[in-house]
Amino acid sequence: MSPLSRREFVAAGVAAGAGLVIGFYLPHKSGSQESSFSPNAYLRITPDNKVTIVVARSEMGQGVRTALPMILAEELEADWKQIEIEQAGASTLYGDQTTGGSASIRTTWDPMRKAGASAREMLISAAASTWNVPRSTCTAESSHIKHAATNRTLSYGELAAKASTLPIPTDVTLKQSKDYKIVGQRLPRVDSPAKVKGEAVFGIDFRVPDMKFAVLSRCPTIGGKVSAFDDKESKKISGVNYVGKIGDSAVAVVADSVWGAMEGRRVLNVTWDDGANKDLNTAAVMASLKAASKKPANLFLAGDPAKASGKKISAEYTLPFMAHAPMEPGNCTAHYQGTKCELWAPTQVPQDCRDSVATAIGLDPDQVKVNVTLMGGGFGRRLEHDYAVEAAQVSKAINAPVKVIWTREDDMRFSTYRPASLHQLSATLDGSGMPLALTHRLIAPSISGQKGQPTPNGVDPDLPDEAGPVYGIPNYSVDYVMAETPVPLGWMRSVYALQAAFALESFIDELAVAANKDPLQYRLKLLAKDQDLTYFTTTWHTARMRAVLQLAAEKSGWDKPLPAGHYRGVACFGCFASYMAEVVEITMENDQPRVHRVVAVVDCGQVVNPSIMEQQIQGGIIYGLGNALRAKITIEKGRVVQGNFDDYAPLRMEETPAVEVYAVPSAEVPTGIGEPSVPPVAPALCNAIYAATKKRIRALPILG
Repeated sequence: MSPLSRREFVAAGVAAGAGLVIGFYLPHKSGSQESSFSPNAYLRITPDNKVTIVVARSEMGQGVRTALPMILAEELEADWKQIEIEQAGASTLYGDQTTGGSASIRTTWDPMRKAGASAREMLISAAASTWNVPRSTCTAESSHIKHAATNRTLSYGELAAKASTLPIPTDVTLKQSKDYKIVGQRLPRVDSPAKVKGEAVFGIDFRVPDMKFAVLSRCPTIGGKVSAFDDKESKKISGVNYVGKIGDSAVAVVADSVWGAMEGRRVLNVTWDDGANKDLNTAAVMASLKAASKKPANLFLAGDPAKASGKKISAEYTLPFMAHAPMEPGNCTAHYQGTKCELWAPTQVPQDCRDSVATAIGLDPDQVKVNVTLMGGGFGRRLEHDYAVEAAQVSKAINAPVKVIWTREDDMRFSTYRPASLHQLSATLDGSGMPLALTHRLIAPSISGQKGQPTPNGVDPDLPDEAGPVYGIPNYSVDYVMAETPVPLGWMRSVYALQAAFALESFIDELAVAANKDPLQYRLKLLAKDQDLTYFTTTWHTARMRAVLQLAAEKSGWDKPLPAGHYRGVACFGCFASYMAEVVEITMENDQPRVHRVVAVVDCGQVVNPSIMEQQIQGGIIYGLGNALRAKITIEKGRVVQGNFDDYAPLRMEETPAVEVYAVPSAEVPTGIGEPSVPPVAPALCNAIYAATKKRIRALPILG
């Protein structure tokens, strides 16, 4: 692919930023022997009939390297077996490359389809011109153009050179769902063979010649700094060749091996300035939320809850700080070379990573190249780029390529955390126990606010569309009070939806009990009327949530008796434009819940790959169950207490329930799937515990 002229590059960048990636052409040098066909930034076809689809989102286990190419290949009428996948690095060509918010498919559905369709139409035009026949007599199928009347065919590779000279069509016809051949199929993930064979390269696996390894000693107190350090003992460790301060709060130990760097850090003597947070503890944080709850605030208001009269019920729920805890800890490889720097990073935000590194080491963004590797889980932690900045700074300090590796304890104690939150709910019930009014006051620090991003009217921008119920309650209010905390915050899988759903869906269960009604039927009654409910910028459809709950009832056998000692709970929630319901079945063993079965039903619009959809939901439920049962980050003397999976335990294999996943058939535009399964898990589990014990859990984690 030839370089773009400045004018072409600017036009391409503007198009990409507007989400019209397919609307520009990347031309080739005149007389290029390759004569490859690259009608848009997502696609390349070469004369040897190789079809390469570029993926501009990061793969962290969610299957994006398979699902996104399926969308383009569908409209291209490509032979899936011939498809090759290429990972995009940080680039202006794709608009925002952030992988998060369950947005990969829903934001690239149309661009990928149009990219494939545009290429298909150009290939048809090239074939028609070659044969001197009307376009209408040519069809695309399995990476070939066919002319049925004369039984002639040309491969896409044979047409690549000619197609590359044609204008991009301004309007293309997209296929209807009934005609899909690839989308909707259970195609195997393209990266599975390499992972099974141990050939897949994750960030922590990556190597370059003459690379060094570094670990950092960071101030254990939140906001603390380095006062002084003594490296005499560290430099006695074999292979240690550099010890130096990185930023204000860390000292790097660099060695020829990971073990050497870790040993060098172990004997490093650092004097810390603990700073202003040396006495901070969890109790003080939670007390600050309680104090902040007295502040006036209103995020959303429908009707007037204060004027409703009837039986009053109120409850308070709390959630702790939580860590992302991906299996692969933070790491990044960097090679600083004076006027440029190259990174190999497991990142969800390659563009932010590039820009932060450029600022930290005094380069322009276009002097920093980011190669995106596979990552062993993200859950939002890799929306940060601290590990990439550290790697670049260390590489600059030693003038050599280096891999910075965080240990599990580093990853747990020096991370960013899901905010702790306090929820105060109240409802007014009519004579039949149905809510005439409901108020949900959410008190929590703002992730975006702490990072210096805009918070219009004192509201975190991520919160509004993650906090509203899909229920047509006549008088409904969401109040948000933005608290403050020095604890570093980060976006965690499902973000504010996780918090809002636990409180709201637990409280709905309380209302059902107060009304002496079945909790699933109570929810269905709330959803009985077809309504389009606009909360903030999202419109929710009660009919779609009702269909999800009804299918969950059917598949879980809700109306059938359970075995002796078994109990069920249900919860539903809408977030990231998808509708989710879950039924959790448990027994109680030694006063602790054992989860046996989870039935999950989703309406996420058109399903691109049912297998990947099921895997995403299963993974989200297991992640959510572990969080609900045990996940908690506590602060003592300004320091994070938890350090490894012994005191921040995920769900073990023997604890993992059977998880059944079902999707409501739909031809609607695809919506989010990576996060919607997480929010309903905790309330469904707690509601099952109430069914078993008549004890209401209002604070997580369940096991303390």
